[in-house]
Amino acid sequence: MAATEGDEGTVSLVDVLEEDEELENEASAVLGGSDAEKCSYPEGYVKRQALYACNTCTPAGGEAEAAGVCLACSYKCHEGHELFELYTKRNFRCDCGNSKFGAMECKLFAEKEKVNAENLYSHNFFGLYCTCNRPYPDPEDQVPDEMIQCVVCEDWLHGRHLGCSVPENVELQEMVCELCMKKAPFLWTYAACIAVSPVTKESKGEVKNDHEHVDEKSKGEEASTSPKDLKVNGVTGCKRSYQDTEASPSQMAECRLKVLQTSGRTREESGAVFWPCGWRSKLCSCTSCKRLHVETKTAFLLDESDTVLAYENKGKTTEQEGGGDGRDPLMSALNNLNHVQQLEIIHEYNDMKTELKDYLQRFAEEGKVVTPEDIRHFFEQQQGRKRRRADASQYYCS
Repeated sequence: MAATEGDEGTVSLVDVLEEDEELENEASAVLGGSDAEKCSYPEGYVKRQALYACNTCTPAGGEAEAAGVCLACSYKCHEGHELFELYTKRNFRCDCGNSKFGAMECKLFAEKEKVNAENLYSHNFFGLYCTCNRPYPDPEDQVPDEMIQCVVCEDWLHGRHLGCSVPENVELQEMVCELCMKKAPFLWTYAACIAVSPVTKESKGEVKNDHEHVDEKSKGEEASTSPKDLKVNGVTGCKRSYQDTEASPSQMAECRLKVLQTSGRTREESGAVFWPCGWRSKLCSCTSCKRLHVETKTAFLLDESDTVLAYENKGKTTEQEGGGDGRDPLMSALNNLNHVQQLEIIHEYNDMKTELKDYLQRFAEEGKVVTPEDIRHFFEQQQGRKRRRADASQYYCS
């Protein structure tokens, strides 16, 4: 619908619904890959799932140990409790109702071992994040900043605490924090050639790529061949492409990591490292390197399906498969309404949206999980008000 002079600065209901639909899709990506009805414990250590920590049952500072519960248990067993949303974690088995929860039993699957020995925990399970060990959102932190998750330790860090500048298109990349890079130092060799270039400002208006830390021999080789900059996802990488550093097929078969170690490429070993989409496929998977990954507890990096992106795509696919043809009939109907009718509906929609926001705010303040029953109750109240308004209108019109 074309905008008129009086429409300037306004949006249509279609615009509003499309924005809300985008937010719903993001939520579905995170939750869609997890089961909201069945406890995930019988599945063992799940490759990746949405997790929550219950500050009511296992409070920070108390005697209880860190514990995590699956999506279904957050709804069924911890309704009304104060929960910390942990986004997703890899290779985790639901703790709900085990020895960490005292006498409490899981309502969905009670027969559980006392502990899940292979689960990994961090301060995230007590609602704390980053190297600053602060909650998020932090009521005492007035600095606007984004939180970025390390793909190795899976902690969330403030952009300003990464020890490097956050590149553009960060949502398309994976990040490994400095601490995890130092625990797996061989990753610095890969970082010198296939990671996103760290950017530092030498002076106002001048930008330098820190991949240029090479020895004189490497500089001479580059000067003679004049190779072009490698760009991945629009971000400049090291000057020689990854394929150039691979040398011969026989060297490739031997070990990609050794080939890169002899390439002369280096980079300053400090700060977090950002990696472009698809970087895991470039890691060497020879027997020696697999052993190296196991020793440094980074074997999952050799599995591209381990990524959060792969999990989110699985969630979106699951949501689409259960949603029919994917075309919202309401969106189709709105396009057939005239301007006045759309304005009437958008006012009603905005009123409902404000009331729903206020309704959900109470749950957020009390740290409660919103269940399908809560949403159903809200809309039943809305229907009751609508009927009372309709009855009142008939009374005054008669």
